[in-house]
Amino acid sequence: MTIESVRAFFTEKLPEVTVIETEASSATVALAAEAHGVEPDQIAKTICLKAGDIVLLVVAAGTKRLDNRKFRDHFGAKPRMLGPEDVVAVTSHPIGGVCPFGLPSPLPVFCDISLRNYDEVVPAAGATRGCCDQPSHRRRVPFRAALTSTGVLRHIAEKL
Repeated sequence: MTIESVRAFFTEKLPEVTVIETEASSATVALAAEAHGVEPDQIAKTICLKAGDIVLLVVAAGTKRLDNRKFRDHFGAKPRMLGPEDVVAVTSHPIGGVCPFGLPSPLPVFCDISLRNYDEVVPAAGATRGCCDQPSHRRRVPFRAALTSTGVLRHIAEKL
């Protein structure tokens, strides 16, 4: 599934966005920034976490770290990162390619306010070499618009 589920998602929900694959790996923030020619904070990294019994996705600017105390205060539980096998089971995407698009079933998606610093960011697309792009316009995806217009965004969280 992975990258193909993301392609299918955008074909249905936002056809002007295409999913591209690069020759270079984008499995880490540093590699992704280099592969796409952007600043590391323009990489929209997605982390799959568990808060109590709830599995959720947090999307943040590439170099930002999760504040465990703020997370616990917001969700009432300590954040637990899912292991690689569990991430694939829940999202269908491997670590390094996780994104909030093309999921097998809906998950709560929380966007950290660090994403507001950029009009356009580069999210992964279900594979360690994939990203969402608008090549016909020669610009990156307006991430907030992609999230809200497709119905993916559930919450914009304060800095987590």
